[in-house]
Amino acid sequence: MKHEKMKMGMVTHCILGFSLLILVAAVFYLTGDFLGFLDLQRQLKNACNDAGNEAPASYEDKPSSSLSSSTRCNLFEGRWVFDNVSLPLYEERNCSFMLPEFACERYGRKDFKYRNWRWQPRRCDLPRFNGTAFFEKIRGKKLVFVGDSLNRNQWTSMLCLVESALGPSSPRTVVRDENMHTFQSNEYNATIALYWSPFLVESNCDDPIIHRVKDRVVRLMGIDKHARHWNDADILIFNSYLWWTDPMTVTWGTSLGSSDARNKTVDKMSTRLYEMVLDVWSDWLEININRTKTKMFFMSPSPFHLYGDKWEEKRNCYNETEPILDGRIGLSIVGARMRAAELALQKLGTRGINIEYLNTTHLSEYRKDAHPSIYKNFFHTVSEEQLSDPTSYSDCTHWCLPGVPDIWNQILYSYIMNS
Repeated sequence: MKHEKMKMGMVTHCILGFSLLILVAAVFYLTGDFLGFLDLQRQLKNACNDAGNEAPASYEDKPSSSLSSSTRCNLFEGRWVFDNVSLPLYEERNCSFMLPEFACERYGRKDFKYRNWRWQPRRCDLPRFNGTAFFEKIRGKKLVFVGDSLNRNQWTSMLCLVESALGPSSPRTVVRDENMHTFQSNEYNATIALYWSPFLVESNCDDPIIHRVKDRVVRLMGIDKHARHWNDADILIFNSYLWWTDPMTVTWGTSLGSSDARNKTVDKMSTRLYEMVLDVWSDWLEININRTKTKMFFMSPSPFHLYGDKWEEKRNCYNETEPILDGRIGLSIVGARMRAAELALQKLGTRGINIEYLNTTHLSEYRKDAHPSIYKNFFHTVSEEQLSDPTSYSDCTHWCLPGVPDIWNQILYSYIMNS
């Protein structure tokens, strides 16, 4: 009898709980915290299952949408699903911030399926990007992408994603001040900026427009030149990998042109050099970053599809219109650099600096179909010889928009909204 009364009491609490859930749902909807709502819903349902002597739905039986535990939901493991109902999240032609190097439709691409592949994690769903909720979350804050053209790709995607949340009278302009490109929302007093710094430290490739330098020089200890421009950010998203794959000269001098006995020319990407730069960057963060204010992320390397290894020999991304769907991955050689970045972030964690590592490399490697290829504005003249062989000049490094960087930003959105 006592057990039955307790059971009835629990059932009553569940009824009241579900009523309260309806009210709480409205709050979560307004704040954009869909993951929080779904997690609360799951917990309440499991509790009520227990009250009714039913076995609670196990994690294996019912996917969880909560990010509270990485063991419950790994956003970076899953598969690509074709979705022409909810995607794309915006139209290329309607994005005021679209850059010509990512506007594949404008430059003649005729197949548009690349816009309709949704990333589906194994045990949860990515929340749909809500521009209004995102702006409310970063109201009064400054978000800065720091890195190279892949970060510019992601930054452009972010601006396209949030544009629908802007009022009709809001400006759609980006202001450039040397390396900093800034969009400011007057409605939300929020800043979404890009800071061009392909090596993180000082180099002779630091001009955001004119950086195609044949003989590259990197000043190993020269981080202050850049870092002082983004040390006031509330959210930082770092990226640095692509530019390290070419030969360069490394200097330890006080300026790029100074002579130093330790100056060294590196003929190819040196993992040790990359580690050294990450150490310089880490030391700067430990001393200068406000740990209670600034949320930081580091993007894993963006894969490139320059060779046909394992999916079609002697080809690159040109004329590819379908993702890799059979699980055969291993197209880009990024492993050593990924491990170097992961180790640097782990070391920072032991020093009290927490940086979220967004490992989007694996999920992006499936998308050989999503690069601009020949469908973009090229800033160099394409020769007649190249035109006769489109594979010779195809861009298989960057990504069309809408496309893969939108998924990166959906993942970033999930982390920011739940931070």
